[in-house]
Amino acid sequence: MKQTKRILVVDDDTAHRTMLHALIGGWGYEISEADDGSTAIAEVKKEPYDLVLMDVRMLKVSGTEALREIKSFNPAVPVIIMTAYSSVESAVSAIKDGAYDYLTKPIDFDKLKLSLERAMEHINLKEENRILKENLGISFDRRNIIGRSSAMAKLLETIALVAPSEATVLITGESGTGKELIAGAIHFNSARKDGPFVKINCAAITDTLLESELFGHEKGSFTGAERRKEGRFIQANGGSILLDEISEMPPAMQVKLLRVLQEREVTRVGGENTVKTDVRVIAATNRDLKEMVASGAFREDLYYRLNVVSLNTPPLRERREDIPLLAQNFLDVFAEKNRKKIKGFTPAAMDGIVKYGWPGNVRELMNAVERAVVLARSDYIDEKALPGVTGDMTDGMSPQPEETLSVPLEEVEKTTILKTLESLKGNKSETARRLGITRRTLHKKLKKYGVMP
Repeated sequence: MKQTKRILVVDDDTAHRTMLHALIGGWGYEISEADDGSTAIAEVKKEPYDLVLMDVRMLKVSGTEALREIKSFNPAVPVIIMTAYSSVESAVSAIKDGAYDYLTKPIDFDKLKLSLERAMEHINLKEENRILKENLGISFDRRNIIGRSSAMAKLLETIALVAPSEATVLITGESGTGKELIAGAIHFNSARKDGPFVKINCAAITDTLLESELFGHEKGSFTGAERRKEGRFIQANGGSILLDEISEMPPAMQVKLLRVLQEREVTRVGGENTVKTDVRVIAATNRDLKEMVASGAFREDLYYRLNVVSLNTPPLRERREDIPLLAQNFLDVFAEKNRKKIKGFTPAAMDGIVKYGWPGNVRELMNAVERAVVLARSDYIDEKALPGVTGDMTDGMSPQPEETLSVPLEEVEKTTILKTLESLKGNKSETARRLGITRRTLHKKLKKYGVMP
């Protein structure tokens, strides 16, 4: 059952307070009243309110004084300030003190309703997280895929159809969008769920060692091969293998992988005998393989072998309604991990989180929340704990401007990489880590942009 939200209306003008009570109550909220800032403070300390709507000028304790006291007691409760046109300056000051919004008198009812609805979106995220996970069912809960947006709903629906099959799957999407989680969901919802799920990042292993890692090697086949080693395909027998960053696989290895996919057998490096494998292949990439095929950088026949079923993981900027759920989920996880009792985010912090561009997608959001939890000194994460996300550019990150969404994706990627590299004073390792890509991938992209690595 959906719980009615409780609002405390604070105004020493009885007629105005009564009018607001009738109006907001008619919108389905439960209303309580207070005639002064001191009464409001006592009420908030005594009863849990979802929102406080408060006048600035009152005879005994002003709205600004009450705001500071309420925020010190419970930073998470949204406070909307009402003010006359002549005291807008004081309302702006109240915003700096933590007010969620301010409205000028006479109150515009449409603006009031909109402000209340926006504030309520930040409430009860933990409960919504729980309900969402229950609705997703047991099958997806194990991989912690969270999302209520239409983009995620469509993706989850496709996973439910694809997972039980034996089809090879190609997962595409920007770095940090959760391609590995999607691969895990496919495996753990298939008939192979009790078999191994083996992952390998093709960009993280040198070209000379990649064949050995994938297919294994015989003793003495090369310097350092002191014993026979089984490759990842043999390790994944009866289960699934994730070939992450498949776009970074060198041409010679593409030919050998194609043969494995066709023949369902592997040959160890230095060996002569073939070994049969029963493996479902899932590949992932953050690059456009079609463009790579057109330019000759990726084999067309291998592309079609991998792209039996294609899934695209949407970037976070295209599923903003999922951001509060993800942020609260990460907060819960990292608070428990670090043995901290953190209740949630302040409204200002959550506003900043939702409005930020997240060029690093879910991975960047997760890292930002983890850092905020580790450094938190109170029960609530405020905007000061999220530098680079809510306006404090002290860590070299910057919000994604809305205008860039109409710019070609490759240009956005180039700008993001070069600006991040510049802000980190040319530190390539840190740049790659911050962007969620390998140093090898960064090296290739810089070379592509004409920047000497």
